[in-house]
Amino acid sequence: MVASLAAGITPSRPVSESPVIALPSSPHKGECLRILHVFRAPVGGLFRHVLDLVRIQAASGHQVGIVCDANTGGERAARALAELAPHLALGCVRLPMQRNPHPSDLSVLLGVRERVRTTGATILHGHGAKGGVFARLCPVPGASPIRAYTPHGGSYNYRPGSALHRVYMSIERLLARATDVFLFESEFVATRHRTYAGGTVRLGRIVHNGIAESEFEPVGTVAAAFDLIYVGELREAKGLPFLFRALSRLRKEGRPLSLLMVGSGPDTESLTALADELGIRDAIAFEPPQPIRPVLGRGRVMVIPSLAESLPYVVLEAAAACQPMVATNVGGIPEIFGAFSGNLVPPRDVYALSTAIARILDEPEDVRDGRAKALSDSIRARFSMNRMGADVLSGYAAALQNRPSDRAVAITGTARA
Repeated sequence: MVASLAAGITPSRPVSESPVIALPSSPHKGECLRILHVFRAPVGGLFRHVLDLVRIQAASGHQVGIVCDANTGGERAARALAELAPHLALGCVRLPMQRNPHPSDLSVLLGVRERVRTTGATILHGHGAKGGVFARLCPVPGASPIRAYTPHGGSYNYRPGSALHRVYMSIERLLARATDVFLFESEFVATRHRTYAGGTVRLGRIVHNGIAESEFEPVGTVAAAFDLIYVGELREAKGLPFLFRALSRLRKEGRPLSLLMVGSGPDTESLTALADELGIRDAIAFEPPQPIRPVLGRGRVMVIPSLAESLPYVVLEAAAACQPMVATNVGGIPEIFGAFSGNLVPPRDVYALSTAIARILDEPEDVRDGRAKALSDSIRARFSMNRMGADVLSGYAAALQNRPSDRAVAITGTARA
């Protein structure tokens, strides 16, 4: 089983479940790639995505390494990286990284360059806004590795239309020139890149996040379950004040509903204060990050009130496990729901959110569970982890094939880590 990292949760899939995927047909088929994944914070869905890719790529015969932040993730990240160590032929290096632009970024760029030099990396895959900067701007003398980039939302979702968002998109437009292949995790983010950053994309593909077959086992619901559950970060973009106000509205209508909040984040204190202000503090239980599947079994309905998302793993995992959900129509969530996206609610709308929650709780159990099972079956057909791994490797192969001969890199031999 793969446990969610959406709230900094440690993965727990056995190594034996890692799929084996061959490099797609290309001039380099069957040869060993040396892949460095570069990202900032080892938390959230981005971290889970990297962990899954590392296992897939290592099982497929490639040599893989990681460069990430030394200051975030805590014990959970340390445990996850320790468990991953047998798959990291190129090792794991953690460097202090800042979330926002900072003078120390130069030392990180030099650190990434040193890892490229010592490992002989042929693929430098940046994840998230900061990882994308380091992977694409890293100066490498001589033959340069392929520069791949997966945005994971990040700067694309930061207050579109604001002055800072325009700055971020100008940077993305410039960095696109140094990108051999974009591996967008959703059509939503790819569209945002075209709309706000523009410029030339040398090579771009949609590679949806994927989940393992074991995650499709229904979790069921325990006795004395909470009415509602939320799993994820406690921060502004997740729309949690709207969930609290919807809960308050429903309780004032005579519904004594309870809510389990699992996660952590910068807005924990302000959310607790809001719960007190609304008079619903006694209806809410706050718990720290933990594996998602047991949490799903502790609630009747999961609520995702997000204001912005890319392609959230927590939604994929809950849908796969046949968890009834109420979610907002933002980001890549409609791509996950597909034919069922008509059930999504608009963001920032307390009335719509509370109405949807009441409707799903009032439904006959067989109707609610039947719809959840149908969505799970749809997810199984469209969001396979095997497909995700194969599509990423295919993207690398296409970038290698498209690279001008004067920028070619050798992809055989033994890494020098």
